[in-house]
Amino acid sequence: MSTRQRQEWGTIDTTPEMFGRTVLGVPMEVWMPASGNGKILIFAGIHGEEPETTVLLSQVIRQMEAVSPHCAVVLAANPDGLSRGTRCNANGVDLNRNFPAENWSPEPVPYRWGKELPRDVSLSPGEGPGSEPETRAVVNLVESVEPEYLISIHAPLACIDDPDLTPLGKWISEKTELPHVEGVGYPTPGSFGSWALDRDLRLITYELPSASLEENRKIHGPVLLELLSNPSVLESVQ
Repeated sequence: MSTRQRQEWGTIDTTPEMFGRTVLGVPMEVWMPASGNGKILIFAGIHGEEPETTVLLSQVIRQMEAVSPHCAVVLAANPDGLSRGTRCNANGVDLNRNFPAENWSPEPVPYRWGKELPRDVSLSPGEGPGSEPETRAVVNLVESVEPEYLISIHAPLACIDDPDLTPLGKWISEKTELPHVEGVGYPTPGSFGSWALDRDLRLITYELPSASLEENRKIHGPVLLELLSNPSVLESVQ
């Protein structure tokens, strides 16, 4: 797939579909492949204080002349959180602990205010598994698309978290020089990853490093552009 002229990269030239609404009523959008057959579903921005994930993915699709031929793309799984700069959604729920996984827990979710600080900031996992409209929308989207791979973009752990150590995870790791790991080293009850594992779905969590938007664009932008624009990447790692 050819790319647009750089002078045109300021806007997204393709049209998304709405697959849900947030707590505040904001549309949740997905860019579906023209074929309607999404072999990969890739999404960013489930934690609103990780805006670099959304910006990076947006920069990639802005370069493309058309929608990906094989990837469904969600720029923001938590639009309300992104607009407020919060990890949680507008209900104060960490969406990545609200999925209807077998290990969902009602216990408060601790996280770090900064990399050097303890996990002492608390969020809610929701009133119950799948209690949030954003969570339900993502679950319904996955079930509708039935992708071969799921890729969730996060920051800033600087690794390719891939419990099954899949060929695609290895490809991304080699391209980015990020370590290819089977886990992040701590429990994640009710996470999207836990839910995916319960259903034997192949999930890769693409953890960007703690770096500037410019650095991430230079290193990770070309990798994501190749992944989204070139169907043979997936064929080559089967």
